[in-house]
Amino acid sequence: MISAIGEQARFDELQLRRLKKRKLRIKDAITLLQMQLVPDEPA
Repeated sequence: MISAIGEQARFDELQLRRLKKRKLRIKDAITLLQMQLVPDEPA
């Protein structure tokens, strides 16, 4: 969706920035969840 908006001749820059920030928040949430699944020390 981000790349589709960026390719349009007339795009909403604010919407594009919001989508990019949302994407980063989602990636951070996924990374946090993955870190919680993997234990720090072997049991």
